[in-house]
Amino acid sequence: MKRPKIIDIRATTVAVPLEAPIRTATGAHWGKFVRTIVEVETDTGVIGLGEMGGGGESSEAAFQGLKSYLVGHDPFELEALWFKICNPTASLYNNRTQLHAAIEFACLDIIGKTLDVPVYDLIGGKLRDEVGFASYLFFRYNDQDRGGEVRTADQLLAEARRLKDKCGFTAHKLKAGVFPPDYELELYRALANEFPGDSLRYDPNAALSVEESIRFGHAIEDLRNDYFEDPTWGMNGMRRVREQVRIPMATNTVVVNFEQLSSNILNPAVDVILLDTTFWGGIRQCVKAAHVCDTFQLGIAVHSSGELGIQLATMLHLGAALPSLSFTADAHYHHLMDDVIKGGLMKYKNGKIKVPTGPGLGVELDRAKLEKYAAYYKEFGGYPYDRDPGRKDWFALVPNTRWANPAVSVEDDGK
Repeated sequence: MKRPKIIDIRATTVAVPLEAPIRTATGAHWGKFVRTIVEVETDTGVIGLGEMGGGGESSEAAFQGLKSYLVGHDPFELEALWFKICNPTASLYNNRTQLHAAIEFACLDIIGKTLDVPVYDLIGGKLRDEVGFASYLFFRYNDQDRGGEVRTADQLLAEARRLKDKCGFTAHKLKAGVFPPDYELELYRALANEFPGDSLRYDPNAALSVEESIRFGHAIEDLRNDYFEDPTWGMNGMRRVREQVRIPMATNTVVVNFEQLSSNILNPAVDVILLDTTFWGGIRQCVKAAHVCDTFQLGIAVHSSGELGIQLATMLHLGAALPSLSFTADAHYHHLMDDVIKGGLMKYKNGKIKVPTGPGLGVELDRAKLEKYAAYYKEFGGYPYDRDPGRKDWFALVPNTRWANPAVSVEDDGK
């Protein structure tokens, strides 16, 4: 077998429509996801696929800038790849973690295609054929052509029922921090009443103060919570909440590297580490982190950062191979209208998605769709993730001490 060498890296920015604009504590996704699709070509003709959040000229230029590091590199040499891109001393000045993740996805795809094995066989082997997911419920603005508003309790419950009927979810995550805590508490408890046998998770994106987090946590302790995700900001803030609230604490913000993980082990602030294949810098970094978590009996779950099908494939392979995956994964995926992979959107059944079994990541680019959504991006551009299109001149505070606009009711906010 000839060992492949990298000869080219191509990056293409795409924008893929969502059902509706979805809101967060720090801004919104303005009716689309903007992603960078990466292709790593080798001298054996094998092309590996990667994906990263965001895009545009700066992202595409960043990947082009890596060519001087990686042309001639053997994709099998993954440890060397990490240090070429993410050398810890160099990253003090230039953090390339997410760039590395996209390149590593592509290299694992190349290795799998070269050896004719799926990626899960490269990271320990498949322990499950499907990976379960939670519904990811967002407050939404109305899009008359694609999807309706989610603002009130009735609208939230209708959306949750729609997704449960369509996808089979038995766990429900509310992306919150948009409205005042008492209002969101009312809606969260309504979800629990609507689906008494299902589990829940609440994620206000660190918008609550420590004291508000404790009060909110006490008010939901009786529910079937998977965990309390990032209620407040910072390791010490999370630690203070954990000391007072009887719900497992989870994070994808304050423990996303090994130094933070070691700090959390020495002085616990978080019980469940949400492993994100992009934020941690790749699939293999997540596997390594999962082994550390296993050693110290910390919970793990698979986190979503707004994926298309390529990154979803990395999440599925990761979820297939982790022995201690006891929680359903997150995914924004069901909010998408389309995908750039052949066959279109992957399908949910009974709240789960099948793990691809083909060589490498097991997904292929649909060239026509790639061109279509690259053109869509060029026509309509991106959006500022940290701004909300319905709140003029608004910007997020952490913690949020000025919920929405005090002169506007919850029902009217953003209209």
